[in-house]
Amino acid sequence: MQRRRCGLHYHRYMASGHCLCGAVTFEMTGDPIATAVCHCDHCQRQSGGAFSVNLIVHESQVSIKGDLKSYIERGENNDDDYVRRNFCPTCGSPITSELLKTAGVIAVKAGVLNDKSSVQPAVEVWCEHKQPWVSLPGIAVSLERES
Repeated sequence: MQRRRCGLHYHRYMASGHCLCGAVTFEMTGDPIATAVCHCDHCQRQSGGAFSVNLIVHESQVSIKGDLKSYIERGENNDDDYVRRNFCPTCGSPITSELLKTAGVIAVKAGVLNDKSSVQPAVEVWCEHKQPWVSLPGIAVSLERES
């Protein structure tokens, strides 16, 4: 999120993004609650990579245009609904993950931002699933699990 100082007031710029094919677009206002790297097995499978980078925000901060398809994730023990993963039904790009046990909180996938250059994760979670060849210097907090 970029800010510009004008006199004594800060003006926030809106972050925006889109899926690979452009059918889904979004705008995000305000600062994220956190920016986190998730190493869990499910994020690895969904992203097709070693981890997922997420901007954690309140759902009221995001406006999405276009249709999304969803997949409900039941957690590592298949015991309850934990995450609703929303993606473009045309190209499959992940857009958001709704954290169902934390009302109103969603994770916007950093890879679909138009400008990813200012994304700086401060926390990494599910490090017990972190690939041994991954090293992310500068992250202040590393948790074996999510909480």
